[in-house]
Amino acid sequence: MDLVFKALADPTRRFLLDLLRRQGGRTLGELCAGLDMSRQAVTQHLAVLEAAHLVSTVRRGREKLHYLNPVPLHEMQARWIDRFERPRLRALADIKKEAEEAMSGSGSGNSKGGGAGGGRPSFVYVVYIESTAEKVWDALTDADLTAEYWGHSNVSDWREGSAWRHVRADGSGIADVVGTVAESVRPTRLVTTWAPPDAAEGWVPSRVTFDIEPYEAIVKLTVTHEDLADEEELAGISEGWPAVLSNLKSLLERGTALSTAPWSMGTEEA
Repeated sequence: MDLVFKALADPTRRFLLDLLRRQGGRTLGELCAGLDMSRQAVTQHLAVLEAAHLVSTVRRGREKLHYLNPVPLHEMQARWIDRFERPRLRALADIKKEAEEAMSGSGSGNSKGGGAGGGRPSFVYVVYIESTAEKVWDALTDADLTAEYWGHSNVSDWREGSAWRHVRADGSGIADVVGTVAESVRPTRLVTTWAPPDAAEGWVPSRVTFDIEPYEAIVKLTVTHEDLADEEELAGISEGWPAVLSNLKSLLERGTALSTAPWSMGTEEA
């Protein structure tokens, strides 16, 4: 947690996080374009953010793409903010924003930061867990374990080409997500397609990749959710995945999840 506070203390690093919040998957050159400083200085700031796990990176060919990793921020929220009434806090924040815009005469500004090029949006999350790769794999694929921290049971035989279902843990048997297991390499890589069970003909499913990298006593879990339908779905999963991953981390490290609130495809259940 100390590294997170240190990283957030610098306004340049906060600006870099804002850039990645608006559009993930930026290269070093793209990030430098928004700052009046040398590549070396920006690289140093990014290194601090990576050390605090606030920024994650993915290699695509010769490029290194940077993404905002909201998991540490969500853990701070769960520790210090969730005990208060979030709707009231959001209402106060909205009032403050409107008042500041009225005083400055500014408009609405950036609403939904779409990515360049007009492609389907994607998001990447990274969490470090004190566990083993095998235990992380089981926590992602075991129906009973997923029910504990996700509020849904992931049901499949997890063979490549098999179907899988994301079933509510309330006993109703309702699946909120269905798909196919595209890749299954225990305990390091799992790739699944995601779609609503009532998807219309021609629906293009999104794709979720779990990369599990063991390193001594910890595991780096990278979750890449690609080919999202639109910015609305991106907004939903940007709140959902941090909650799920924080619960998973807590369950494996402490034996209990932070909460049991279900989440699926960014859809809140009544």
